[in-house]
Amino acid sequence: MAGSEYLRYVAVGDSQTEGVGDGDDVRGLRGWADRLAEQIARESPGLLYANLAVRGRLAGQVRAEQLAPALQLRPDLATVVAGLNDVLRPRFDADEVAGHLEAMFAALTGQGARVATVTFPDPGRLAPSARPLAPRVLALNARIREAARRHGVAVADSWPHPAVTDPRMWSPDRLHASPLGHALIAAAVAHALDLPGSDDSWTRPLPPEAVARTGLRAVGAELRWAGAFLGPWIVRRVRGRSSGDGRQAKRPALLPVTVLADGPS
Repeated sequence: MAGSEYLRYVAVGDSQTEGVGDGDDVRGLRGWADRLAEQIARESPGLLYANLAVRGRLAGQVRAEQLAPALQLRPDLATVVAGLNDVLRPRFDADEVAGHLEAMFAALTGQGARVATVTFPDPGRLAPSARPLAPRVLALNARIREAARRHGVAVADSWPHPAVTDPRMWSPDRLHASPLGHALIAAAVAHALDLPGSDDSWTRPLPPEAVARTGLRAVGAELRWAGAFLGPWIVRRVRGRSSGDGRQAKRPALLPVTVLADGPS
């Protein structure tokens, strides 16, 4: 199905799909899924769009809480992005996480939807202290690609491209994309879906930073990040709390997409 023919787009997932890092809870979150909806709406003005994603959700929670509502909306396009929160948990099981993703792929494609997903970038390029997580991400990415092939799911494969781990693509917490990063994810998914006007420009590196982070400056940035973001995240995990506690989907119903200069409303 061509991008101009999509009429009902439903996004499921966690904080990245919700749009954390692109806007805020006061002004509202935009995010890559909203940006993708806007791009589709330029070709298909009658597009209806729902975003069921909620921050902090594990892949199994996304499946349990969001799949049935997504199926009820009968999308002809769906995006399924989850699993990074699982990677951060002590008892990570790549097969289990991929199983939840594949179940969602199967259910949505079985109902006739075109489905797209993404792979995850190398965490060690984002934060040196995250390098031990790289084998987990590699294992999950491999399973995502395999499951996608089995169900005809389009994959925006972020792992091979250094542009994806440019610090400018990420919020200060290094867990959520920045507005520029959300724009890149939207462009990557659009390219995977072969939407009109999409291309591979998202894979190209940004111009070099005016001031590179080297030596003591890089160490200082790492220490500030650990104190401001890693520490509080660990405390939440120890207390059994999630950033998504008490939150609901920001856009649970299919609604028209109004294309504005600063994004869809």
